[in-house]
Amino acid sequence: MSNTSDDYKSQIMKDLAAGDKETLPDDRENYQDFDNFAQKSSREERRNVFSDIFNPDRIPSAQMEPELQKAIAKIKPNERDDVAREFFSHLKKRGLSDRDLEKQLGLSTHNPNRMNAEDVSKLAGFVYHSHPDIFHEVLADQPALAKFLSNPLVGAAIGAIAAKWLGKK
Repeated sequence: MSNTSDDYKSQIMKDLAAGDKETLPDDRENYQDFDNFAQKSSREERRNVFSDIFNPDRIPSAQMEPELQKAIAKIKPNERDDVAREFFSHLKKRGLSDRDLEKQLGLSTHNPNRMNAEDVSKLAGFVYHSHPDIFHEVLADQPALAKFLSNPLVGAAIGAIAAKWLGKK
């Protein structure tokens, strides 16, 4: 049984898959895939795009958190450590201690090198919901996380990123 939301998501994915390649300028930057985009775009460009798309007003936390769990489980352990370390670093600048966050979020540790995927997922979900600007900063520095997000709305966001950057000179 299909509902309106599922139909809408399906249509977004079909529209993205079809694309309109003829509207792209010939002298555009050629991003062949997300990894290529992540390598060739500047940190500032990624932050701006991610802040436009990945925010609780567009993609509710309840939808984003399960996707963050899946994505974090797929990234390499050293990248997961880096993501956690950056979240803690930014949060510390806001006066939130890693030890307090460990207790508040029910993490198994506050040490990024010892955190498992579940711990980093809880931390990422908290940051996405409570401090979206920090989420954007970390995502700009660690774009591997965005690569593994799979929700249809997130997929649409990645498609919008690709369309935006494919159209840039």
